[in-house]
Amino acid sequence: MDPYSWSLDAEVFGLVPLLAIAYAVVAYLYPTARWRIGLFSAGLALIVSAFVTPLETLALHYLLTAHLLQNVVLAEWAPALCVLGLPPALTTEISARPLARTLTHPFVALPIWLTTYFVWHVPRVYDTALEHPTTLLHVEHLCYFAAGVLLWWPVLTGRLAPGAAAGYLFAAFVLASPLGLLLALVPDAVYSFYKDAPRLWGLSALGDQELAGLTMVVEQAVVFFAAFCVYFLRFLGGEERVVPASR
Repeated sequence: MDPYSWSLDAEVFGLVPLLAIAYAVVAYLYPTARWRIGLFSAGLALIVSAFVTPLETLALHYLLTAHLLQNVVLAEWAPALCVLGLPPALTTEISARPLARTLTHPFVALPIWLTTYFVWHVPRVYDTALEHPTTLLHVEHLCYFAAGVLLWWPVLTGRLAPGAAAGYLFAAFVLASPLGLLLALVPDAVYSFYKDAPRLWGLSALGDQELAGLTMVVEQAVVFFAAFCVYFLRFLGGEERVVPASR
């Protein structure tokens, strides 16, 4: 298969249209600012770009690095944009419900996100998912997105005060970073699926894995450090609580 061919994945035909329709209904029932609509749309556009462009082909047939980039889109970038895009009236209403309040509690949401990341990266689980791209791999992707929404919810909906939000984001980075470091530093390639994959760009299976781990560490450092700085500066500025704008 041409490594630079474009693809039409189930995430594009399933997840994205479903989210778009749901958001259209939400925006009708809870009128919100255009910038929020733009952020939610950007989150959907990221998902589309991750699963339509050659990144999908590279992830399914060639490179671990490409697959990990898809994972961070689903587990970190897209969920953050989608949560920010939700109308504050809706997030307040959802957060008041007991189950949602429990799942989005920082001491629940962060462990769920970390567990999702680590479990799906266990070599046997990871390889099995890739060997079943039309079933189990989609479950993996849904898990990443759902866990990412839970991760960002207490920060971006105003549940946490700035100081607590900064500490939460710092903890997320510190606790997640060992996975990327482990992939970058282990002496052997651990995923059989990519050991047997055709090689590209002169990367060996181990070189691909090292690049993937380093990419994950750097990406998480940038994302979480940037978010940490925002909330830490708000904390230093004396803000007691992040309260979303009314629209």
